[in-house]
Amino acid sequence: MWIADQWKDYRLLDTGSGERLEQWGDYVLIRPDPQILWPGDRKNPLWNKPNARYHRSKSGGGNWEIRSLPEVWSISYRDLIFQLKPFSFKHTGLFPEQAVNWDWTGSLIKEAVKKDPDREIRILNLFAYTGGATIAAAAAGARVTHVDAARGMVTWAHENAIASGLEDAPIRWIVDDCIKFVNREIRRGNHYDGIIMDPPSYGRGPKGEIWKLEEEIYPLLAASVKLLTEKPLFFLLNSYTTGLQAGVLKYLLTKALDELREDPDAVLKASALVEADELGLPVESSSGLALPCGASGRVTFS
Repeated sequence: MWIADQWKDYRLLDTGSGERLEQWGDYVLIRPDPQILWPGDRKNPLWNKPNARYHRSKSGGGNWEIRSLPEVWSISYRDLIFQLKPFSFKHTGLFPEQAVNWDWTGSLIKEAVKKDPDREIRILNLFAYTGGATIAAAAAGARVTHVDAARGMVTWAHENAIASGLEDAPIRWIVDDCIKFVNREIRRGNHYDGIIMDPPSYGRGPKGEIWKLEEEIYPLLAASVKLLTEKPLFFLLNSYTTGLQAGVLKYLLTKALDELREDPDAVLKASALVEADELGLPVESSSGLALPCGASGRVTFS
């Protein structure tokens, strides 16, 4: 398991009976988590006095019970700053377990920049949400193309970049359907040194296009690898869908790269190391245990 254990402003305090007790900066939240199937002793007194709690509805969705929480607040990870707010479907605008991937992509970018300071590292972030991976890559020295179908999410990501002191960083903010964008980039002949893909289980594009992960993920993956440069740095595929476990992600990436190498028009020449594993957050009340939070497939090129 790849564990995001370098946080200072985020803490997973306790878990039990289908809920997380979390510290986000100065504020304590209780949120549901369907993977928490074990009971909890609830000895931590903060269970009884959270700043906000998300209640899931039996009919789907749910609502926030706000006790003492600002509309917007911020937390930091290393030199990055993120604006948070209680959002629909229990979210805050940030997935803290992804920090372990920000460190991984950032280290590869920094190493490439150090090796060749004149090289322009181009990164494509698809389904880029509120921009955690985008600003991590930009802070490491890359030129980033940030693509999401939701204008509000792109605006939020831009605000995170400004908060992190990256308002002048070379980031392209694009509101578009990711599939259409990738196909246009292929036709344009554009290529990237790193690609990050964080697709939702289900969603809609800016013009109502329906996205179903199980139906769309492999065609998009097979198209996206065509955008890799001759000697890229990485490809990162994330999943929060139960059916797309680590082994599935590894096979998807391996298959897409194998097919790419059979394409006479492909520019990729580098060898690839494909890995996949669960992502996790350490639980403070459970020594040595980490809460599984989805999975990632990583490709490192050499």
